[in-house]
Amino acid sequence: MLGLTGILALLTGYIVPFVLVLSLLVFVHEMGHYLVGRWSGIRILAFSIGFGPELVGFTDKHGTRWKLSLIPLGGYVRFFGDEDASSKPDDDKLAAMSEEDRARSFAGAKLWKRAATVAAGPIANFILAIAIFAVLFSIYGRSVADPVVAEVKPGSVAAEAGVVPGDLLIAIDGAKVETFDDVRRYVSIRPEQRIIVTIERNGEKLDVPMVPARTDMTDQFGNKIEIGLIGIVTNQEVGHFRVQTYSPLAAVKEGTIQTWHIVTGTFKYIGNLVSGYMKPDQLGGPIRVAQASGQMATLGVAALLQLAAVLSVSIGLLNLMPVPVLDGGHLMFYAIEAVRGKPLGSSAQDIAFRIGLAMVLSLMVFATWNDISALIG
Repeated sequence: MLGLTGILALLTGYIVPFVLVLSLLVFVHEMGHYLVGRWSGIRILAFSIGFGPELVGFTDKHGTRWKLSLIPLGGYVRFFGDEDASSKPDDDKLAAMSEEDRARSFAGAKLWKRAATVAAGPIANFILAIAIFAVLFSIYGRSVADPVVAEVKPGSVAAEAGVVPGDLLIAIDGAKVETFDDVRRYVSIRPEQRIIVTIERNGEKLDVPMVPARTDMTDQFGNKIEIGLIGIVTNQEVGHFRVQTYSPLAAVKEGTIQTWHIVTGTFKYIGNLVSGYMKPDQLGGPIRVAQASGQMATLGVAALLQLAAVLSVSIGLLNLMPVPVLDGGHLMFYAIEAVRGKPLGSSAQDIAFRIGLAMVLSLMVFATWNDISALIG
């Protein structure tokens, strides 16, 4: 059993950082819904961080109840006329409203206003990620190294392909390479997938085909990860390690690029899962996020914020998936409504919401099982 010291360590080391990070991401996501909904003239009944019984809250002059709830694993904005947990419209209830109430209800709002309100949540998550990266780049800069090979591991993919020390990597699959980290990022998510590395040697450009080796790695915290490697190393002498600084405007641009890298990397990871290039046990749930939050917290606020930015992008992308009960599912229904000129029938939406809920719950159970499996080895 855990003693008092162990419980305090668990709280301060894992639970508190996890709750703080998750609450920040949820607040920003729901604030996106709230701001655009308010701007669209939709009445907002409640803004909650967490689910379940209310712990503390207040009601503002617009009649919105702002509250912190018991279970800190999400949150919600409740719009007038949209009280159903799945946001499935109630045609009978809408018809029974007065003209004034209908105009201020979510279901009675124009299609573009509903779509904008729903899309604002994920968009807010992307903006948060860009802002976090921009702040970090402005304050700390970014450690970079030139993409020059200092060493080729014997027997590695690069060695067999004929790469030698001194080679300058200038592109991979036609995409320009500017830093050694660009190479690492591109290769790591493509195990056992053919790539073309363009190198420059003695002023001559060469296209070198390679297939990154699938490699099991262990990070500094003992977490096992699976990545692709080609077996090249750089060092200070040839890579010229340095900290690249950014003006505020340049930091925003670099933050946008970094956020885009996470988006494309996530889609590549999903594609690798579907095609079998990546094992599904790499998919983590709330336990793994809590563990990562605690680990990053030991490295300082900057590392924890960087994790928050990555998770913010992940939450934005997850919510944009065209699955009923998620924001992307609602946007899908709105697109159908725009084409048909009227929404899908209640029965069709009800079936879709049930299927979507089953999919989301199944994903949560699977990810949590992976977390537990990783903990018990």
